[in-house]
Amino acid sequence: MKESKAELSYELLRSRILDGTYGPGYRLVMDQLARETGVSTIPLREAVRRLQSEGLVEVVRNIGARVAAFDAAQVEHTLNILARLEGYATAISAPLMKPRHIEISREINQRMAAALEEFDPASFTALNRQFHFSIYEHCPDDHLCVLLESQWARLDHMRRSTFTYVPGRARRSVAEHDHMLDLIAMGAEGAEIERVACAHKIATADALHNAQHSAHVTPQQPAAR
Repeated sequence: MKESKAELSYELLRSRILDGTYGPGYRLVMDQLARETGVSTIPLREAVRRLQSEGLVEVVRNIGARVAAFDAAQVEHTLNILARLEGYATAISAPLMKPRHIEISREINQRMAAALEEFDPASFTALNRQFHFSIYEHCPDDHLCVLLESQWARLDHMRRSTFTYVPGRARRSVAEHDHMLDLIAMGAEGAEIERVACAHKIATADALHNAQHSAHVTPQQPAAR
């Protein structure tokens, strides 16, 4: 089925925001965007409204639409929201994961562990996302999957704009991933899996919160989500 102009405009603008082409505070001027993309302003406006509902765009009085900018407190808030979503998503995905699926997730986490040796923040972050979605792809709740994708995209953009780092969190995150997979493999109770998966994300939010209130934190590794 051929995508509508509004859908194509949305995907184009969203990708440019998430890859940093349109950075925080970048003004989304309709006439300029129309010239750049070759699309009329009507589908572009619809795309911008959709991005605004996702929190990637904000409309400011006397300025218009612009790419949203975030501070560390908003990153922390989004991490806490994701903690609840991911806890439940991991719990209901777990019974549907076969041994081969768990092995795929373990292999990704092993690559994350290897990436710690010669640390590349961008590669580590990409693997971290891949790890979590290797679990969520088994989630039976489509609406929850949409919420997860939306919040991860929002967080990706926030992380790029704030460039916040939390020392040591990446290494602990890998160990926590292993523990989650052990619980899934052994068929642990859903409530326990949900608790551990939720705590995993909250630990990152807490680390970020503590870093904000410490004048002596030296940036080393990005917070793994």
